[in-house]
Amino acid sequence: MREPVQHRIAALLTACGQTLSVAESCTGGQISHLCTTVSGSSAWYAGSVTSYATRIKEQVLGVPSKTIREHGLVSSEVASAMAEGVRKVMGTTYAVATTGLSEGGDEWGNPEGTVWIGVTGPSGTVTKKYQCDLGRTANIRRFANVALQFLAKYIEKDIKD
Repeated sequence: MREPVQHRIAALLTACGQTLSVAESCTGGQISHLCTTVSGSSAWYAGSVTSYATRIKEQVLGVPSKTIREHGLVSSEVASAMAEGVRKVMGTTYAVATTGLSEGGDEWGNPEGTVWIGVTGPSGTVTKKYQCDLGRTANIRRFANVALQFLAKYIEKDIKD
């Protein structure tokens, strides 16, 4: 059986004394939950902001309202700003963020099951769009796992470079 991705992230961060923070919207705390299931996670996991409300994205994470107006809440630009904002607020080496639709579509043409994932760290910020339509609960679980896989690949590449 393959080791859960959060254990791989824990090993990577622990080995180099690095830290992680999380900003979640559509995953509603699922990424944070997975991270804190790892024994000793307090050594590398700083915390999270679950920013369902737009005002929290703006006031706590520093996502510019102009970015939201011009690109929509479910966008690469908002995912990037959320990741960068939580990294700054928490003072961590790395951060991952999710913004999407676990059910229903939006006015920007994003269908149900769309998520944008933002990851940031010393090598800059990258985003990824992912789609699945498994229903609300399964979408949330899948989004969280895909976000952690994306984060793990980023950290692995960052450590090698």
